Order: sequence, then structure tokens, then C-alpha cells
Amino acid sequence: MTRFSANLGFLYTEFNLPDAIRAAHQDGFDAVECHWPYAVPVDQIKQALQDTGLAMLGLNTVRGNAGENGLSALVGREVEARAAIDQAIGYAAIISASNIHVMAGIASGDAAQACFMENLQYACSKAAPLGITILIEPLNNGDAPGYFLQHSAQAKAIVDAVGADNLKLMFDCYHLQIMEGDLLEKLPVLLPIIGHIQIASVPARAEPNQGDLDYKPILRKLDELGYTRPIGAEYKPATSTRAGLVWLTGFR
Repeated sequence: MTRFSANLGFLYTEFNLPDAIRAAHQDGFDAVECHWPYAVPVDQIKQALQDTGLAMLGLNTVRGNAGENGLSALVGREVEARAAIDQAIGYAAIISASNIHVMAGIASGDAAQACFMENLQYACSKAAPLGITILIEPLNNGDAPGYFLQHSAQAKAIVDAVGADNLKLMFDCYHLQIMEGDLLEKLPVLLPIIGHIQIASVPARAEPNQGDLDYKPILRKLDELGYTRPIGAEYKPATSTRAGLVWLTGFR
């Protein structure tokens, strides 16, 4: 049976984060993940996870200043980028989060790539002793104009070049369908470097049982490939999270 993780950056936003964890558990999710939990005392998140028995699959490094979307590919911002990495690792370690998405930011060019790779090497070396995986995620150019990382081939080249066992690809079906398509063909090729998979409808980024992308063949393909980790539900509910959860039973 396919397992699913509730992304609390978009789901259950009517609750504070600890109560959102509890709501996800009540509604049958198998795990949770979040975006930026840092304003919430870490002991509250740890307690909610202990109360529910859910695992926190991941969180993001901070975005930086207004209008920025990460720091790690920004030349000249290395001190801030590494502070953000340290913050994420410290928080993740306390709540036993398994993944950290290191956000690249708005940048382009060879210098940005070199900067990103150096910061990823730093992140991987710091995270490895704690058993934490570092993720990088291509974002579509419509939702994140100018974001440094936009394509799966670019991400794979970076993963290969950095060469760290704990650097993986966040395969977000919504972003990659918009930018590339052919997800059924890409999944078997990229599976060895995939650390986490996320879903949402295309193009609305709403519940995944609607829109132009049929997820049932994708879920079957993942089952055939032996992928057993929870799949992240990172979508924006059309109304409320609970009103749209019919998809969860259907997808299982």
C-alpha cells in the first residue's frame, strides 16, 4: 500500500504546526514534512511527533530576505547560506527529520553553480554523521522565476559532481511535469538519486486527483520500481485540507 506524507507548509494551515501534525495523524497520513518550522519551539514539534508516532521527513533551509528563494547559490552570501544550513541541521537533528532541502535561490551562471556545489558539500559533510540526507529540488520557472535549479538533468549533474552519498534529488512531480513532462520515463532513470517524491495536481497545484497529470500510472510505476518511502502531498487545497482528502483513500 502506498504511503503518504502531509506537507504542512500547505496542508492544515488553520492549525499551529504541532496541532497540524496531530491533525495529519488523525486523518491517516503516514508521515509529515514541513517548510520552515523555525518560529515554533523545537520541543513542541518533538512532542507532537512523539504523541502521534509520525516521522518528520524533511524541512527547508530559510529563503533569505524578501523576494529571495534560498541562499546557497548566491555568490557572496556564503556565510548566511551556511548559517541557514547549520540552523536546519540543528533543528532536524532534534526532531529526527531525515531530509533537509537546501534552497538554492535566484541565481544563474557558472559562479552560482560553483557556489551552490561548495555549500552542498558543506551541508552533506555536516549532515552525514547525523544520518540526514540533503535534498535539492528543481522548481518551475513560473512559480519560482529565476530559481537556479529548474531541471532534473541539472540536478543530476550536481549530485554526480558533488559525489556525496547523502545528496539526493527531490523529485517534485508538479514542478517537473511543468518543466519537462515524461515523468514515467524519468522515474526509472533517476530513481538511484531520488531522496523524496512530492505530488500535486497540474496546473493548479491542488489535490492530486484532478488536473492534467494522472498519478495512478506514476504510483504503479513506483510500486514496480520498489519505491516504498512515503510520498509527499505538497499541494494547496482547493478549499480546506479535510474537505479534499477523498484522494487519499483513492490513491491507496
